[in-house]
Amino acid sequence: MKTQIKKLVVASHNEGKVREIRDLLTPFGVQTQSAGELGLADVEETGLTFKANALLKARAAAQASGTASLADDSGLAVDALGGAPGIYSARWAQLPDTGMRNFNYAMAGIYEEMKKAGAFESGNTGAQFICALALVFPGGESYVYEGTVRGDIIWPARGDKGFGYDPIFKAYGDSQSFAELEPAEKHAKSHRADAFGQLTKAWFGT
Repeated sequence: MKTQIKKLVVASHNEGKVREIRDLLTPFGVQTQSAGELGLADVEETGLTFKANALLKARAAAQASGTASLADDSGLAVDALGGAPGIYSARWAQLPDTGMRNFNYAMAGIYEEMKKAGAFESGNTGAQFICALALVFPGGESYVYEGTVRGDIIWPARGDKGFGYDPIFKAYGDSQSFAELEPAEKHAKSHRADAFGQLTKAWFGT
């Protein structure tokens, strides 16, 4: 068993992601602060993989705060689009006129690209959410845990309980989109939950 973690900086400015990570950490009594709450700058995600980007964000937060930091880099990979949007999942949500993020715009873009590829007609609607979770300590020690969940892209979008691409993703075996599921049910099966399961086994023995 490694040293018990009592306090973490969640290296994200995404309120939905911070809330989900906090929910997952609550049972272990870990105190959390987000990068936004601490006024930490956003980090340019120049990595070519989810793992690389998660490490970039966690290292920057750990150095700036002097506290162990946890960063998630995650996204949606659609089979019919060759794995896109992948690490560019957030960028697909940027509006061309303002640069602001709007995931309704991003989801419509995925739908249009899949239509062009004939994905719905052929039944090639498979996709996966991928999450890389990086834990970095101020001294530079780092660990990465990667999780996935497979499912299908659905249209039209359904539900308002999730965030990001949740309304167009339905996990295999489910009848509801991720945005229709209650948070606790989603947390139990999501890509983030998969990665967190690995982290909590390593650090909390569960």
